[in-house]
Amino acid sequence: MASPGDLLTERHPVPGVVPTPSAPAERMPTTARWIWALPPVAVLGVVFLYPLALVVQESLAPGAYADVFASQAFREALTTTVWLAVAATAGCLVLGFTLALIIAFVPFPGGRAVAKFIDVFLSFPSFLITLALLFVYGTVGMANGLWTDVTGASSGPFHFLTTPWGVLLAEITYFTPFVMRPLLAAFSQLDTAQLEVASSLGARPARIIRQVILPEVLPALAAAGSLVLVMCLNEFGIVLFTGAKGVTTLPMLVYSKAILESDYAAACVVAVVNIAISVGLYGIYRVVSRRVGA
Repeated sequence: MASPGDLLTERHPVPGVVPTPSAPAERMPTTARWIWALPPVAVLGVVFLYPLALVVQESLAPGAYADVFASQAFREALTTTVWLAVAATAGCLVLGFTLALIIAFVPFPGGRAVAKFIDVFLSFPSFLITLALLFVYGTVGMANGLWTDVTGASSGPFHFLTTPWGVLLAEITYFTPFVMRPLLAAFSQLDTAQLEVASSLGARPARIIRQVILPEVLPALAAAGSLVLVMCLNEFGIVLFTGAKGVTTLPMLVYSKAILESDYAAACVVAVVNIAISVGLYGIYRVVSRRVGA
């Protein structure tokens, strides 16, 4: 049992006397840490790494890379994939930033309901959004049906969904909430005092957005743009459900080579290229974000 003097010393340490630090908690032995790490590593290896290794091994068939890289179909698919992904990402960033600004800073009835709907929208599959666009702008959709009823024409003017522009519209529609969600989170942490000071000094809304809001949310905007870019590069359902003729992306080329042509070596080569592009973009994003302190 501690004496009153000991308690007094603990509450009021004697000047010049350095208290003895308590012993650190014992660390888990290295062997125990490895034992606990083995199950998740084993599951990861069986579920992901082993199939990936089989894909890479199949792509190393003699002449597979040379044949695929020399084909016109691969070059066109690569070009289509890149420009669709870049254009969709740019559209999502512009539209998502604008809509997030309106929801966060423009008071209107139902603003909170719209913000919650975005969370629900993120759980929708991509083909569902494409199917909804087909009901509206498809060949026998609502827009063409209304046009024929009003004008008496045999067909409507809306046929863009089967073109690259239809794929671009569907991707922007589906991926814009993936930009809005992190932006809304970043806007909620923004110090409103900065906006009030800037407004009191006579700054117009455009200048406040450019010089106050945008620098604060730039890391969230960059992260959202990187996510959307990678997802657009690997999107398959939207291109398939729009039925766009002549629009062949790398995932669609993998599908056609493996399922329709049974050329598994070529399909694995295209898959490896698609994986390399995605991982490369992620690595570039990590390097850039680390340098800018995001």
